[in-house]
Amino acid sequence: MDTIRKILIMLLAVSASFGLWKVIDAAGRSKTAVTYLVNSRGEDKKMTMKIQKSNEEWQKILTPEQFRILRLGETEKPYSGEYNDFWDEGTYLCAACETPLFSSVDKYEHGTGWPSFKAAINNDHLEYRQDNSHFMRRTEVRCAVCGSHLGHVFDDGPPPAGIHYCINSAALRFLPASRPHPSPEARDEEPDESNPDRTAIFAAGCFWGVERNFSRIKGVTFTEVGYTGGNTASPTYEQVRTGMTGHAESIRIKFDPLIISYEELVRHFFEMHDPTQVNRQGPDHGTQYRSAVFYLTGQQRQIALKVMDELAKSGKYKKPLATEVSPAGEFYRAEEHHQKYFQKRDRDGSR
Repeated sequence: MDTIRKILIMLLAVSASFGLWKVIDAAGRSKTAVTYLVNSRGEDKKMTMKIQKSNEEWQKILTPEQFRILRLGETEKPYSGEYNDFWDEGTYLCAACETPLFSSVDKYEHGTGWPSFKAAINNDHLEYRQDNSHFMRRTEVRCAVCGSHLGHVFDDGPPPAGIHYCINSAALRFLPASRPHPSPEARDEEPDESNPDRTAIFAAGCFWGVERNFSRIKGVTFTEVGYTGGNTASPTYEQVRTGMTGHAESIRIKFDPLIISYEELVRHFFEMHDPTQVNRQGPDHGTQYRSAVFYLTGQQRQIALKVMDELAKSGKYKKPLATEVSPAGEFYRAEEHHQKYFQKRDRDGSR
């Protein structure tokens, strides 16, 4: 009997200790900055989104990577996002609905491999939900306007608030604080790939003439020709010309949005070639000469499709448009003698 009594007492003591630990832990967590944030907005409540779309509608607007993260709630690989090591001044918007979320003033280096912010522009623009996936208890952050998944918030941020918003780059769109007009010297600088809003990639047949045409447009500050849209890594011109690499002769340009918009560039693109020809332009035949728009953002895709729809309904073309609209992949710069071909030779013509 004494043995049984001792065992019962020991079990009661362990249970009491465990219960006390839970109380202490709960009390500690109730004082964290994250818990304060959640309590101020409400956790696990039904969101009243202002923008509601079906998955099919979102897929038409977002790139595959954006859809995977924003709508399916997945996470990009650490140190892979375009805004992880990005420090320009401006505002970070929701990539799905363009709601202002974070300011560059509140961005800091946390060392996690994802963009980190110590505060939001407006806490009412965010929703918080409990996330118990992967055997962890975390607080998920979503856009309050469209319900898209952004990332998570933790209480290991810098003082005084201690807030750490850990956000996926693909869930954000950056709006620069200012867009200065380029100097003459800036016309030959390389494209800023960290800012897709200033970069465009097109394919419209032989890239010699396409580059010549785009370089003459006011607002275009840089051009380079290359290969993209295929499967062969670091292809040469001799490989691409066989039509076996899947790549198209393409042009990558940098432009000033204050002078010319992406939509205007798309309209120029359709004017400078015949978009109804399939895998050819004039005397040049093969998939490497196909017509294509390689978009870098969901907004660019939307604009390209909108312009194509307008052209298709305009009656301008007797045949259907053959232009491919695909997400931009790796762009491989072509050999140097192909760069600014006509400018170097100061003549017109084609191969």
